[in-house]
Amino acid sequence: MNIFNKVALQGLKKNRTRTLVTIVGVILSAAMVTAVTTFGVSLLNYLINGSISKYGGWHAAFLDVDSSFIREQAVNDKLAATAVFDNIGYAGLDGGQNPDKPYLFIAGFTDETFASLPITLLSGRLPENSGEILISSKVASDGGVSFKVGDTLSLSVGNRMDGDCKLSQGDPYAAGRETFVPQAEKTYTVVGTCRRPDYEEVSAPGYTLITKADDRTETDSFSLFVTLKNPRQVRAYVNSTGKHAYVLNDNVLRFMGISDDNLFNMFMYSMGGIVIAIIMLGSIFLIYNSFNMSLNERTQQFGILSSVGATAKQLRNSVLFEGFCIGMIGIPIGIAVGIISIGLVISVISQNFASILFQDVPLTLTLSAPTLIAAAAISLLTILISAYIPARKAANTPVMECIRQTNEVKIESKTVKTSRLSMRIYGLEGTLALKNFKRNKKRYRSIILSLVLSIVLFISTSALTADMKRMSSQRTEITDYDIIFSTQDLDDGQILSLYEKLKTARGVYDALYQEVMAYSCAAGAGELSEDYLRHEGLSSTDEIVDLPVNIQFLEDSRYENILKELGLSETEYTGENAKFIAVSMTAEDDRILTVFRNSSVKITLIPETDSGEKLSESKNIDVAFVDFVPPDSPPARGNSGQKQACFQVLAPYSAKGTFEFPDASKGVKSLSFQSTDPSLSALEMETIIEGEGITGEYSLYNMYQMMDENRNYIFIANVFAYTFIVMISMIAVANVFNTISTNIKLRRRELAMLRSVGMSEHDFQKMMNFECIFYGMRALLYGLPIAVFAAWLVHKGMIVDEVGFSIPWGSIGISVFGVLFIVFITMLYTINKIKKENIIDALRDEMA
Repeated sequence: MNIFNKVALQGLKKNRTRTLVTIVGVILSAAMVTAVTTFGVSLLNYLINGSISKYGGWHAAFLDVDSSFIREQAVNDKLAATAVFDNIGYAGLDGGQNPDKPYLFIAGFTDETFASLPITLLSGRLPENSGEILISSKVASDGGVSFKVGDTLSLSVGNRMDGDCKLSQGDPYAAGRETFVPQAEKTYTVVGTCRRPDYEEVSAPGYTLITKADDRTETDSFSLFVTLKNPRQVRAYVNSTGKHAYVLNDNVLRFMGISDDNLFNMFMYSMGGIVIAIIMLGSIFLIYNSFNMSLNERTQQFGILSSVGATAKQLRNSVLFEGFCIGMIGIPIGIAVGIISIGLVISVISQNFASILFQDVPLTLTLSAPTLIAAAAISLLTILISAYIPARKAANTPVMECIRQTNEVKIESKTVKTSRLSMRIYGLEGTLALKNFKRNKKRYRSIILSLVLSIVLFISTSALTADMKRMSSQRTEITDYDIIFSTQDLDDGQILSLYEKLKTARGVYDALYQEVMAYSCAAGAGELSEDYLRHEGLSSTDEIVDLPVNIQFLEDSRYENILKELGLSETEYTGENAKFIAVSMTAEDDRILTVFRNSSVKITLIPETDSGEKLSESKNIDVAFVDFVPPDSPPARGNSGQKQACFQVLAPYSAKGTFEFPDASKGVKSLSFQSTDPSLSALEMETIIEGEGITGEYSLYNMYQMMDENRNYIFIANVFAYTFIVMISMIAVANVFNTISTNIKLRRRELAMLRSVGMSEHDFQKMMNFECIFYGMRALLYGLPIAVFAAWLVHKGMIVDEVGFSIPWGSIGISVFGVLFIVFITMLYTINKIKKENIIDALRDEMA
């Protein structure tokens, strides 16, 4: 070890507090980088395993290959596994409503294929022989043809031909060009329904039906699914096999970073890059300040070494060696702390992840040697950058400036001049503090920048967390019901029949059916309330205002219960000429608006078409506004995009026929259920719906699960955000403590001189308190505007427009208190140590 490295080690031992704080900063930096990268690897491993369980572990599929190709790939050393099914052929779908999918495609699975390719059963069971078949649910929902378990299918099975060329599932339907050539008659018994297989592309011309492969049937058309030993070679592999049609399993490859989903890849890598960049920024600043303060303290020492022949390179290497030594201590500890920390966090959130994405796939800690090496390299690079910048500056400083230390303190009268007003406001102690602040701007600038960086990181990260929580809250549907079935395509007979069956699902203890229809009504501005006119920005009472109205038709028994609850007469509010009850509208900001001046009014309802055009027919009704919260209703199509809020009229379902008009837009029918076990009830309801063979478009919402998922998203976001905030704040606190304490220690002679000429302990403390105030106020003056602007940039860059930007006042308040508290505590700690020193010893210190 050369003399310069020995001097560097002596410096580290001499200044134990600064060395310890620097090591703590390195530990925090390495821990955060390790935690971020390790969690990223763990999350990707979780997503890969979950996708494999849901979509299958294959990487590429060849949709139409012969037996010789199958044999070739079976001995290919690049492949880890293969799965095969027979392409039995196509059959026409009689009555199909999708012109792009006029066929049924029949696939023959072996036992190994059933084990390799996941199938989600909706009803029934898997086929056990070549005479049984499994139907895709898309045949009913997309093709408009319904089959039930137990039905018998007699199909004319054959091939699609384009001239002499046989077409496969990879070839979209070509109307007028291709022909269907039947080859055999086959009969199947339907034993179940399943979700559309994920390997069936949207453009495929046939809905996939699955049967058991028959060894007695000869075929030379197969679909082959391959899993590569090295997934990153998948594109080179499929290109090397010739001109066979293939499909890539992007659902799995996406999370390996090798799919064509450039948007996802960019998001995944940019998010990790941004987080690591923020960590490096905070860490570089902390470690830079530590080395900068160390070099300021050793400026005279560097000057003396330079005067006796030390080169700039030797001085730089000495500082870099110092950083390397600190890294050798801090980085291994930091990596261990990072692994333990993220392991604890994952153990806390693993249950929440299980209820969000993949039910049977656990989120576990995954350690990767390349990731840990990368974390160590990033941390070491951070240290070396932090050390090199001040080392280069010190090595290039002229020798006499280093020895005299004339480059640090500015003593020109103009620079330190203060006004008489400052003396009156601050007194002698405050004026001395202000002069100290001005005369040594370089050192104070480091403190201010440290505080500003701390404020910006804390407020911008806190604002991002708040935006995520508000966005999640806005996406949560607030409803009293756990499960909602919604449709516009079923008639009354179908919806009521389905309602009676869905009520029998296990766990259901309350149910409601309703329909919401959209209308408009014209009203004079003079009839409307002042509250509503202000909301719409209307001033003239002569205007005619077009009001959107929703009519909510409730089952008769529920409507009668509402009348009883409100104390209204059933005679007056039911029957042929009955009045109807209405509720005030809710504005976009959730404020309740009274619409009309009078509580009872006559309105004329005008129906609209699906395109929003008003019809010539109308209906006059009497309504009475009541103070009541109606049952939750499904979203109405037609007026849902308008900026005006709707007021709502309640009516019994039996009166719906008098409100229907030809060519008017369809109402939204809804069945709502409360259940003791929503997940079980929703699963059973889905089976019932599939069994009914409904061909119209519908939606089944498990609201309980959606809200539970939303709560889990918020919890997970909070855990990571606040963990990140705490660790960044610790780096910031260490940074400020290191900078202020070192800076005060460098002024030992100056402070000892003030005490030697008679400054009392009280006045001395008062002067230092003023310095704290100057630090804090200057940092807040710069930091708060920058932090708010940074929060706005993060909001615009990462949050969608549905959440408006709001100034994070809570975080600002915490920052103001935190900055002043940290500064005062650090100053108090350092000053107490200086007060314990002997004044004469401090005045004799030539290296201070």
